[in-house]
Amino acid sequence: MNPEFATNLTRMNKSELLDLIQDKLGDTATRRQAEEALTAVLSSLQQGVIESGKVQLVGFGTFATKVRAARVARNPRTGEEVSVPEKTQVTFKASSSWEL
Repeated sequence: MNPEFATNLTRMNKSELLDLIQDKLGDTATRRQAEEALTAVLSSLQQGVIESGKVQLVGFGTFATKVRAARVARNPRTGEEVSVPEKTQVTFKASSSWEL
């Protein structure tokens, strides 16, 4: 990781992302158009992962589902065993072209 980048890590919220999208769309784009574009992309990704289990965007990364097996855990407060059910979660792996 680029050391200069590592020292400037900050979180971006949805509002800031929409500002960037609006800038990239050009001077005539409205905030609403930027939000509609973001919503369309995110809902399409979600639908793709639900339907096929995997969405690969070449040069960006791969969204996929992963099943976490059921397991027995312990309550840290009481030490009592707790059954944790199987769970399906979405994972993301960035493309190797990402060099920060």
